Amino acid sequence: MVSSCIGLLYCAFYLTVAITHTCAVKPSYIEYTTITGFFLQDDPATNASTFDYTAVNFGLIDRSYDTDSEYDPNHRKTQWQRFDHQVFRLNRQSGQHIQYKVLYMGRHGEGFHNVAESFYGTPAWNCYWSEQDGNATVTWADAQLTSNGITQAQIANTFWAKEILSQKIPVPQTYYTSPLSRCLATAKITFSTLTLPPRKPFIPQVKELLREAIGIHTCDRRSSKSAIHAAYPTYTFEPSFTETDLLWRPDLRETDSAQEARLKLLLDDIFTHDDSTYISFTSHSGSIAAILRAIGHQPFGLRTGAVIPVLVKAETVRGEPPATSIAASTPAPTCTTNPTPTPKR
Repeated sequence: MVSSCIGLLYCAFYLTVAITHTCAVKPSYIEYTTITGFFLQDDPATNASTFDYTAVNFGLIDRSYDTDSEYDPNHRKTQWQRFDHQVFRLNRQSGQHIQYKVLYMGRHGEGFHNVAESFYGTPAWNCYWSEQDGNATVTWADAQLTSNGITQAQIANTFWAKEILSQKIPVPQTYYTSPLSRCLATAKITFSTLTLPPRKPFIPQVKELLREAIGIHTCDRRSSKSAIHAAYPTYTFEPSFTETDLLWRPDLRETDSAQEARLKLLLDDIFTHDDSTYISFTSHSGSIAAILRAIGHQPFGLRTGAVIPVLVKAETVRGEPPATSIAASTPAPTCTTNPTPTPKR
């Protein structure tokens, strides 16, 4: 397992978990389940490619709940208020080893790397261009948002403001963001100007494990802690966050199974130490997909700038966790055609 790690820090996370399971008198693990029936994105009939969260109340299904009779007998509450009470009741009636959380998962707005991959095509991007810091026109190392990406984040901001006012949607109690620039910017544009309760301010924490697949692609190589702090002085960092990027390597890329294991560790950390019920993740397509796999959700791809909530049940189970297989990191694919052909005259 250690041989498949990317960087010493990543190995340390795995070793910490291994030591915990070895030394604990009564080992345990957290089992995650997506609670379906509340959101359109949980329904196999929903087409992810045409899903527009702004047109369907973040996907919250218009339905009744078994708690409506006690909470809203006069039918005056919004759908989100009634859902919030349902989640409250689920947590109140659950045992001490079960908890329910709502994860608001937002993908960053369009970055310059997204435009570059579309321009060159995925094969040429993966075998050559993703290893470059940019081209003669633009830089995509730790990619910044394009103007379109900024607009996408502004759309999310406008929709959140509308939902807070009209639906009284439960706002995130905790905010987490990937350390990559496109997510740091998306989170700020989305949340920083909203009218939030004084007890739930927008003070995000930068989480190393929330980043995109690690290695080879320069767009996924993060900036230093000092540079992030200089650009976003109100953001906080988890205690283990290092000054330089110890995880990224230019010759190996994290596999899907390793990414899922990493995001499972992130969930374990948050569900163990964060008492919040409503949590915001600003992350990436690959990492959100890995979280969805870890919580037993159906595959559901997000377009840049899109947001989906998911209701998650987490149960602490006594015993050793199920065995998992983590594939070793892989080198970049070999180009089968020239990725930099000379233009024809």
